[in-house]
Amino acid sequence: MLRIGSRGSPLALWQARWIAQRLKAAGVDSRIEVVKTTGDTILDVALAKVGVKGLFTKELEEGLLAGTLDLAVHSLKDMPTQLPEGLVLAAIPEREDARDAVVGASLAELGRDARVGTSSLRRAAQLRALRPKLVVEPVRGNLDTRLRKLDEGRYDALVLAAAGLKRLGLAERIRELLPVEVMCPAVGQGALAVEARDQDGAAMEACRLLDHASTRVAVTAERALLAGLGGGCQVPIGAHARLVDGALHLRAVVISPDGRQVVRRQTHGPEADAAALGSELARELLAAGADDILAEVYGAA
Repeated sequence: MLRIGSRGSPLALWQARWIAQRLKAAGVDSRIEVVKTTGDTILDVALAKVGVKGLFTKELEEGLLAGTLDLAVHSLKDMPTQLPEGLVLAAIPEREDARDAVVGASLAELGRDARVGTSSLRRAAQLRALRPKLVVEPVRGNLDTRLRKLDEGRYDALVLAAAGLKRLGLAERIRELLPVEVMCPAVGQGALAVEARDQDGAAMEACRLLDHASTRVAVTAERALLAGLGGGCQVPIGAHARLVDGALHLRAVVISPDGRQVVRRQTHGPEADAAALGSELARELLAAGADDILAEVYGAA
């Protein structure tokens, strides 16, 4: 029986159970073990200010390396581009909706000085570029906690990942889905990652049943871009890749936290060149001014 490590939030447990169900359908038994991560214990500080990579993955990876877990299920957008030695992304299942969603009111319905909550520096920066007069404020906690704060009137709207809302059966709360051209998603947003030890034959064999080839190609390009920019999951970088008629299309944005400086680029090429496309687009972004934006962000961290 495979031991699946998961965070304890409702969304994380949904994701782990979804993986367990897919394994069960393939004849592989598993059980879920809940692990509290660093990110789960820091609830009073904006994530962008914590300055620690792997906030939601470190303790799960320690369990894998210690042999107390066989698999760990993550939201791919939470994963650093460099994994600890001995661990691999054994499966990346088919991606859910990668877009960001507005809950409470659409952007057009929000008046001047409306309060919008988000835990993401990437979302906050793009919101400030789109609507400079909005008051963008941090909001932490799991999805239910954030929605409760909205319903209590602490915010006029929230910007959240559409995937999480859909997975938890809360799609009816979505007021507006933001096109990737308007709000570029986080690297890997909407995708799950199943991490395992690279020498664990049984776990690796089971994970092969879960992998989705075109999703892996898309997120490979996105993660190569993020690595090329030297970024983690809490920096103002957005990227989105998709396959269209056999060609991989990749767009990306680097934006200053105040929303005043925006560098956008896009490219396309063969899916076999996914990693190279991501790396090359990162170089183009840096040459176009993203290096100055990121230097300022890292210096302020």
